[in-house]
Amino acid sequence: MIRLLGSGLISPPAMRLDGPSCYIRPPLPRDWREWAEVRDASRAFLTPWEPTWPADALTRSAFGRRLRRQAQEWRDDEGYSFLIFDRETDALVGGLGLTNIRRGVAQMGTLGYWVGQRYARRGYVSGGVRLVLDFSFGHLGLHRIEAACLPTNLPSRGVLEKVGFTHEGYARGYLRIDGTWRDHVLYAILDSEWRR
Repeated sequence: MIRLLGSGLISPPAMRLDGPSCYIRPPLPRDWREWAEVRDASRAFLTPWEPTWPADALTRSAFGRRLRRQAQEWRDDEGYSFLIFDRETDALVGGLGLTNIRRGVAQMGTLGYWVGQRYARRGYVSGGVRLVLDFSFGHLGLHRIEAACLPTNLPSRGVLEKVGFTHEGYARGYLRIDGTWRDHVLYAILDSEWRR
């Protein structure tokens, strides 16, 4: 199990997890421009599925605040954020977050992800999710990973089902997406299911 303790941590540890077509690693300050370009080019594609973007969402200073918050989450074992890269070209294609880590009797976390429009439906997200599940169940020792998506987001539902998540239910007014409280379908996968 990874222990990220100590006040000296100013960024997540240097690490890279490789899959067949992509790799994931924690975001770094040098990723800002490419991250902002991919997100800006995909704005209309992403905003129907995400919380409302603040006016400064793509600025360098907002990215810096994001990195500081993510480093704190790593240090406190509360969340783990990654960017997804094409293994052949090193192009940044999307991102993943394992958040809301609960220890004690729960040992679980919540998975979220996004992909740039031009990289959608090419296997990057499912590849990245597989790497995060290996990390979650192997390195972090978690028991359960949950995910939620809008009922109409068929590509996202397809990713979850493809990698082995089970549809568990329906939550009314679950998250505020694009300025409106929206219903979500709920999925989860257990450590024992992933290892099979």
